[in-house]
Amino acid sequence: MKIQENAVVGLTYELKVSKIEDEIESAPFSVEIRDEEDPFYFLFGQSGLPEKFEELLAGNAEGEDFAFDISVEDAYGALDDELVISLPSDQFSGERGFSPEMLEEGNFLPLMDENGYSMQAKILKNMGDSLLLDFNHPLVGFDLHFEGKIIEVREATKEELEHGHVHGEHGEHE
Repeated sequence: MKIQENAVVGLTYELKVSKIEDEIESAPFSVEIRDEEDPFYFLFGQSGLPEKFEELLAGNAEGEDFAFDISVEDAYGALDDELVISLPSDQFSGERGFSPEMLEEGNFLPLMDENGYSMQAKILKNMGDSLLLDFNHPLVGFDLHFEGKIIEVREATKEELEHGHVHGEHGEHE
């Protein structure tokens, strides 16, 4: 079976990223490896990854290797300054489940929006009475370089299509 809409896809891959600054591209460096011990499974059309990722995998079959690049524009885009905000430090108290170690610069805070959806923010600066937080995706501003192998392609079950995610050994359980 080839990768197509509503197929369940299992992959192993290494993701490397690079960035262009002052017209000089950095050497790609590895940020994620999904191997046979921890493969990435998703419902094609609903991976949550940039659209270009799925577009470049479409039509491939189980057992095939892949390697492709996704530019900043087709990945997570450029930094959005409006997603860098300052919030009062008292919103991140111990009573709310935050420890002092969590509030160190460079850490990612696990947060929820007003609708209960998980999100994260990187602490850019702890200014004592406030935190400067970056809500941009961690890979914003980077070109993505994927290299991997398609380890499984199968038809999604009716339940997987209804729920919008993979069930079973490599997905969520009902």
